[in-house]
Amino acid sequence: MDSFTPYAPLDVPKPFGEAIWIVDGPEIRMDYAFGSIPFPTRMTVVRLADGGLWLHSPVAPDEALFAAIDRLGPVAWLVAPNSIHYWHVADWQRRYPHAKTAAVPGLAEKAKRPFRIDAVLEDAPPWPRAEIDMVLFPGTAVSEAAFFHSASRTVILADLIENFELRRVRNPLYRWLIRLSGAAAPHGKAPIDLRLTFWPTRRRVRAAVASILAWPCERIVMAHGLPHASGGAAELRRAFAWAR
Repeated sequence: MDSFTPYAPLDVPKPFGEAIWIVDGPEIRMDYAFGSIPFPTRMTVVRLADGGLWLHSPVAPDEALFAAIDRLGPVAWLVAPNSIHYWHVADWQRRYPHAKTAAVPGLAEKAKRPFRIDAVLEDAPPWPRAEIDMVLFPGTAVSEAAFFHSASRTVILADLIENFELRRVRNPLYRWLIRLSGAAAPHGKAPIDLRLTFWPTRRRVRAAVASILAWPCERIVMAHGLPHASGGAAELRRAFAWAR
């Protein structure tokens, strides 16, 4: 049995605004310290103005999901948004060999599963910035690129905000850990262990947060937990208070 009650249906694109969908994938286990911990997964799909699809943090491959994505349009971009969210990019590259792949700096050297990287997410996005803007959150253990989809006014994150609903967490130990980390809904944020890794780069992190808060955000979608379908600007100010 999974450790989290899933956001069913899984492996199905669900509309989240204008030209944007979320896909909740299967639970995974991530190596951590001396063991592993479970996480639900989520991919975000955006249709660009030219009709091509932009896929953020691709989830585990599934033939029915591939078919559903094909109905939305041709896959143009695969995005590895941070130093952790990259594992299934190689699977999607095999299915969509003509799609380009963008990844955060340093991932080519850190990745435990190799994949092709066509563009590095650093100062500017390799697609039209007016459609999907980006800001790099520079870290030590983890760097993450945050994105803003202008058509739907959605900020798209991986781990910079986690927002776990405790009622969906079946294991009482995990519930306690999530609450302790600060990642529990409705006031979730980056977990404390991740926040601490940004301390050495805090000046650059403050500048990144200022850029994120300047976006006219209405919605927030993240890889783990309950998305914010409204009130996004206020949620960003609250969730990033630790970094300002």
